Amino acid sequence: MPAYDRHIPYNSLPALPPSEEYYNDPKLVIKLTAASRKLAELKGLASMLPNQSIFINTISLREAKASSAIENIFTTDDELYRALIFNDEEYVQGPAKEILHYREAIWKGYNDLMNDGKINLQSIINIYRQVKQTGDGIRPYQAEIVIKKRGWGSLVGETIYTPPRGKGVVEEMLENLIEFIDDDQKYPVDPLLKMIMAHYQFEAIHPFRDGNGRTGRILCILYLIQKRLLDMPILYLSAYILQNKDSYYYSIIGNVTGLKDWKSWIEFMLDAVIQTAEYTIHKISRIRSLMAKTEMTIPKAILANLDFFKLFEQPYIRPKNLISSKIRSINTAKKYLSELESLGLLSKEKIGKEQLWFNTELMDILSEG
Repeated sequence: MPAYDRHIPYNSLPALPPSEEYYNDPKLVIKLTAASRKLAELKGLASMLPNQSIFINTISLREAKASSAIENIFTTDDELYRALIFNDEEYVQGPAKEILHYREAIWKGYNDLMNDGKINLQSIINIYRQVKQTGDGIRPYQAEIVIKKRGWGSLVGETIYTPPRGKGVVEEMLENLIEFIDDDQKYPVDPLLKMIMAHYQFEAIHPFRDGNGRTGRILCILYLIQKRLLDMPILYLSAYILQNKDSYYYSIIGNVTGLKDWKSWIEFMLDAVIQTAEYTIHKISRIRSLMAKTEMTIPKAILANLDFFKLFEQPYIRPKNLISSKIRSINTAKKYLSELESLGLLSKEKIGKEQLWFNTELMDILSEG
């Protein structure tokens, strides 16, 4: 095999799986066990939520925000949640709009997985198209894509990696990747290790013109669901990656690609799973406590008519979103929201011409690091 050269297309990228000698290590086994247990704890706690969609909606938005920030697409929490509630209107522009596209891509991928039972090439392309709001697919084999160093330092602007290219090259590598994650008889590798190996491979293949990082991180979450390590997309991996962005890119390009050091990459990603699972468990516990406290404070007459869980879908509450068989008008919805405001559970805020109510405590929980 020719020596790796960052200026030459990496057409010699080895197929999956890597040789066991690259990752068979007792320390990794211990960490792998810890990560698997932490995921099981998260899955169990999430299943105890009376309405999982509450937490899933908010955590998928946090994942979208962090994953987009890794690609230097930034917005504030307040802008993001305002954009979410005005999702179908011209109010949503700029970075917030891109982040909402990412969130929609998570759900597009999840729905495809529920329909097909496993990740396939078309579902990967669908995720990419939703992230980038485009109709194209795998990059043309003639496209000269290079990865350049961003940020600061001596190598800024220089090529640090050149993805594979050539007629049929990317397609053949993707075929191996998809077979690796879907065929457990041919490739009997622990599913967490498979996710980590597949994430590296996807980023190294770099099958699209842009949006590969965001698409690849969505695939991580979906694969854990495919293997039933999670039921829903609630693991907030991008938060850890964002906090350790330099290590993330160095592990991919420097360690695995340059040195065949799979151990460091696997350890990095297992740490990401453990810490983000702990983070998410903490969030779920805080939200459950807030829900219990809120439910005890609201008079039974209001609870009987109100869709209680609507108060926790996201921090901003729009009166028209409370319309139901029991609340038939905007004015009635406003009346109930005003009563909750008088109890100190919500605050009122005017955005444009519209009056919204705001769950401050929920925002505090979601926004904390």
